[in-house]
Amino acid sequence: MAEEAAVRAQAETVRRLKQDKADADEIAKEVAKLLEMKAQLGTDDGKHKFVLKTPKGTRDFGPKEMAIRERAFKAIISCFKRHGAEVIDTPVFELKETLTGKYGEDSKLIYDLKDQGGELLSLRYDLTVPFARYLAMNKITNIKRYHIAKVYRRDNPAMTRGRYREFYQCDFDIAGQFDPMIPDAECLKIVHEILSDLQLGDFVIKVNDRRILDGMFAVCGVPDSKFRTICSSVDKLDKVPWEEVRSEMVGEKGLSPEAADRIGEYVQLHGGLDLIEQLLQDPKLSQNKVAKEGLGDMKLLFEYLSLFGITGKISFDLSLARGLDYYTGVIFEAVLLQQDNEHLEEPLSVGSVAGGGRYDGLVGMFDAKGRKVPCVGVSIGIERIFSILEQRLEASEEKIRTTETQVLVASAQKKLLEERLKLISELWDAGIKAEMLYKKNPKLLNQLQYCEETGIPLVAIVGEQELKDGVVKLRIVATREEVNVRRESLVEEIRIRTSQC
Repeated sequence: MAEEAAVRAQAETVRRLKQDKADADEIAKEVAKLLEMKAQLGTDDGKHKFVLKTPKGTRDFGPKEMAIRERAFKAIISCFKRHGAEVIDTPVFELKETLTGKYGEDSKLIYDLKDQGGELLSLRYDLTVPFARYLAMNKITNIKRYHIAKVYRRDNPAMTRGRYREFYQCDFDIAGQFDPMIPDAECLKIVHEILSDLQLGDFVIKVNDRRILDGMFAVCGVPDSKFRTICSSVDKLDKVPWEEVRSEMVGEKGLSPEAADRIGEYVQLHGGLDLIEQLLQDPKLSQNKVAKEGLGDMKLLFEYLSLFGITGKISFDLSLARGLDYYTGVIFEAVLLQQDNEHLEEPLSVGSVAGGGRYDGLVGMFDAKGRKVPCVGVSIGIERIFSILEQRLEASEEKIRTTETQVLVASAQKKLLEERLKLISELWDAGIKAEMLYKKNPKLLNQLQYCEETGIPLVAIVGEQELKDGVVKLRIVATREEVNVRRESLVEEIRIRTSQC
């Protein structure tokens, strides 16, 4: 009996030793895992090693860049409002099916999202398709709207030329049934106004018509099934020579060399009313109903643009194709002309800075009954414009104000914090943009230097004598002139003086 108990005790001891060894092995494994994770996260001092960078194709905008951006937005929004546009906004992502099949070969650049809620979603590629969805969903048949917001493209970024994966678009669109070419002409006038106002240098607005392109493809022998893919090739003519485009059409897209050569005779033409008249007499194009219709509208468009006085900046260009599938009529693109600038080592080349056109069928794609709402619109390529403005300001070394502060509330002696707080509160309540230094007893020299550095034009100085006399000493920073102003007249005096700045 005793022997049996001893054997059992020995067996239990062995079992415990094995369990302890297994537990020790498990603990060792977990410790090894933790040490490995720690090594990946950082050093023994507890500091984590993060890669501090923005994602590819994106950038941060500091106060200086945002000040430049605000200037441009102000000019653009002012123009849109001058032309009677209302403003809307739409979600940054849409149902994937909303965006699918609207952009031709560019559809591969759409960002798809993984969603936990059971919906297949994508980030918006532009503001036009969401606008068409908005019209159809709300049964709107007539609106003039603008929309400024970010869009997303899974593109190869070229950030020095303002080409990003996340960027702003500034869109203006006119939706509704109107007489031909009147809204289209206004869109071109808007592009002309904005580019002139921003003073970006010389530019040209190229115009064409998808109907002219389709008619041209037909008479050149392009099969209907290849219209859109050949259109996408033609759209590259502003970046690569004709020989490369021809090679792509024939080698990659299976177009006959004869058809490609016939296209080449047309797409290298550009001009104005004279060219339109010439093509209306063209023995092939004039026999094509679609092309003839497009040429007739193009002639009418040029007549309206002539009345607006802007035809000097407009070029009828048969190489302009704009690869997006939804365009149905007039298409246009504004391009800055490369120029030598004495401030810059190299001439700027940023490509297209605005584009748009007519898309009469897009809203109908979302309507259950296929009801169409004719639309025409323009999109301003604001990021490329920013690139130019930033480089230009950097070269000119102009000091850029990053705040709109009108006055700094300062004190001439110590122990006047309460008086500064009372005065700045009065100014804020009156709608004056005011600042003060966050110190109880700042030196007057430091306060004045702060104004010099930040560009604040005025300093309102409270001192013991001024408080007794019921006045505030107002200093004009630029001239260093000082005047005593009655406390009750200070707000009006600041308004008058800052309106002159």
